[in-house]
Amino acid sequence: MTQDDPTAGDGGGGRTVHRRPGRKPDASRDPEILDAALQVLAEVGYAGMTMAAVAARAKAGKGTFYRRWPSKAKLVLDAVGHMKRSQVGLDRLPDTGSLRGDILALFKPASVEEGEHQLAIMAGLASMLSQDRGLAEAANDAIVEPWAAANRVLLSRAMSRGEIDATADVETLAQIIPSIAAYRALIQRKPFDRDFLVSIIDGVLLPAVRP
Repeated sequence: MTQDDPTAGDGGGGRTVHRRPGRKPDASRDPEILDAALQVLAEVGYAGMTMAAVAARAKAGKGTFYRRWPSKAKLVLDAVGHMKRSQVGLDRLPDTGSLRGDILALFKPASVEEGEHQLAIMAGLASMLSQDRGLAEAANDAIVEPWAAANRVLLSRAMSRGEIDATADVETLAQIIPSIAAYRALIQRKPFDRDFLVSIIDGVLLPAVRP
């Protein structure tokens, strides 16, 4: 198999392809390539997605592409993580003066089209995880961690203000909302809308942290 073999890394289960050392891949086009991966995943699902199709959609050189992502599973996880990180940035977190206000301000409602696109992506990810349960931890890092990291900051701020109990388990609390959102998307195949978020904040999170 050559370095530019367009079938490298295709197929279910995220088969890893070992390649000869070469130049360090150029990461400057990563966002564009990852967006292309999300588009292909949403259109054809995980089973129908191929590395060659993503490379073609992104107009990426195959040699560099396959050195950067040696398996389809790695590409999908990186792409989903990229999508989640783009939704919440630690350098632009809201500061409304209350924990409830901050978490609600993080939520950006999606259009119907965007919501359907995101659900199709998560359906593709669910299909991948059903084929390889060993990827669950990596999937958690991609899906839950970007939002949990933001919630840790917001919870720590609230604790500093005396708004929440000083003994609150910030690490566990930070994962509640993103974990429920992941379950809703991956298992229930439902969008995570503002009304549902409010029910989790008011019915679960705030009662758990009040002094």
